Amino acid sequence: MVSYGISYAIGCLVGAAAVTFLVGWPWAIPFYILAAFCLNFFRDPDRTVPPGAVAVSPADGKVVVVRQNDAGVTTISIFLNVFDVHVNRTPIPGKITAIEYKRGEFLNAADPNASSANEQNIFTVEGVVGGRQTKVIFSQIAGLIARRIICYKKVGDVLQPGERVGLIKFGSRTDIVLGPEWDVTAKIGSRVVAGESILARMRENA
Repeated sequence: MVSYGISYAIGCLVGAAAVTFLVGWPWAIPFYILAAFCLNFFRDPDRTVPPGAVAVSPADGKVVVVRQNDAGVTTISIFLNVFDVHVNRTPIPGKITAIEYKRGEFLNAADPNASSANEQNIFTVEGVVGGRQTKVIFSQIAGLIARRIICYKKVGDVLQPGERVGLIKFGSRTDIVLGPEWDVTAKIGSRVVAGESILARMRENA
């Protein structure tokens, strides 16, 4: 459980107690529901990272974009609704070589324009996967409701496979950019789990 969830839940319960004291317990029910929602939203379950030369999902959610350009670079977008786990994880093990915070708008995270227009935190991780040097870029993107991005890491940190790197509060979006050395297996419409679901495998002839 992320500490934010406990803090928010306690605040809701304090509000519930005050409302119960002033006007009666039935009026406090929405506060109890909100407290339960906060505890559920900020859950942080352990994950088992699959072995092999793979790139795993940086977020829980639904794959809404899989797009490859002429250079063989693939962008995958994952939409997180308010019921998904919002803790983000690194797709590959390696060293964080850059973290760029970009101010922007707060469009609905389901909007394709959110990837470029919205406020976001962009990680670059470089490491060795399957014996090959590679670089992966992934972004924590704020949404219409999510207006705070939290980063646990700094440039120079070395990440283990599927390690937690931060979270986005409430509905949001996460993008990952993979080079041509990756064979992308992610499909539009599929549900993915951070740190566990495989998005791509390193090509043998990369």
